[in-house]
Amino acid sequence: MVAKIAVPRILRIGSGAFAETRDVLKILGLGNPLIVTDPYLRKRGLARMLSESLAALGRPRTFSGTVPDPTVAAVETGVEFLRNGEHDCVIGLGGGSSIDTAKAIAVLSVHGGKMRDYKAPHEQHEPGLPIIAIPTTAGTGSEATRYTIITDNETQEKMLCIGLAYLPIAALVDFELTLTKPMRLTADTGVDSLTHAIESYVSRRANAFSDSFALSAMRAIWLHLPSACFDTQNRAAREAMMLAATQAGIAFSNSSVALVHGMSRPIGAKFHVPHGTSNAMLLPTVTEFSIPGAVARYAECARVMGMLPAESKDDEAVGELVRNLHELNRKLKVPTPAEFGIERRAWEQSIPSMAQQALASGSPANNPRVPSESEVERLYREIWK
Repeated sequence: MVAKIAVPRILRIGSGAFAETRDVLKILGLGNPLIVTDPYLRKRGLARMLSESLAALGRPRTFSGTVPDPTVAAVETGVEFLRNGEHDCVIGLGGGSSIDTAKAIAVLSVHGGKMRDYKAPHEQHEPGLPIIAIPTTAGTGSEATRYTIITDNETQEKMLCIGLAYLPIAALVDFELTLTKPMRLTADTGVDSLTHAIESYVSRRANAFSDSFALSAMRAIWLHLPSACFDTQNRAAREAMMLAATQAGIAFSNSSVALVHGMSRPIGAKFHVPHGTSNAMLLPTVTEFSIPGAVARYAECARVMGMLPAESKDDEAVGELVRNLHELNRKLKVPTPAEFGIERRAWEQSIPSMAQQALASGSPANNPRVPSESEVERLYREIWK
């Protein structure tokens, strides 16, 4: 099988990368960006700082209408804002929501139509406007992926959109932008990265290229996530987590995510659970379900993360993996659906539609053990407990 690899043309990683945005735009021959960000980063002044640094190149403008779990409505408002200016590129500044919104705006502003026209299984390879990504969280890896996820306001479906059109042309990955992030956000985005790394490694579409990034990412995340969460100014841990998030993004963009992500998106759409939190709710239970489909691969995950010696047997290793994932959730105080505030009746009533949406996304088909609809429903019931 030929692995189809795609990464951003320009990657600048490390302290001070944010300050090199103008240099990157000059290299690319761009000068009139639309900066897509959220109200918090605009209020904090980071978007203004970026705009002022780019003013010498052209006429940057800022759209700060990004919302958590980006919606069709927010994207359409951004497209309208963009068309009222003269822009030759889009910069996503923020977490995954800002970068995913920027990707959607870049495509929709050029090709038109409705966002639902672009959801999987459709693949959008013809490019829109060039996308530059500047992440401010160590989590989604969206700065290095060919995906965006947009929620349909009418159906509350989290639509997975796929294609090279969503792959940023450049990414500037500066860990210093994460130093002010609180524990809960650091934990949620960190577990999101860990899920990306594990799922890309066990995916049916895994390949030697993605494996190398996945293994490196999960090793670093397991080592540094607790320090990044509980010692928020630990620069070494923050730097390691930021690099690992991008590595995990490269891994799953060139392999795939699987059942955890397929089941996670409907939880976020229906109950507004942050993406990293819903991944964490699912990861131990879904991993235990999936292990029979790829015992050796899951065992290697445990060994690489240092959960037990390298010479350990596979059955011992996979048992330790599940145990340690449950323990991580306890350590990071990941809530159950009930602890998050979801009513049991609402959860039970939503299970059939969530299972259907999870399977329709296509991600579960990449899982090493492909579930039936009834098995997905059972897993949703199990994580309630």
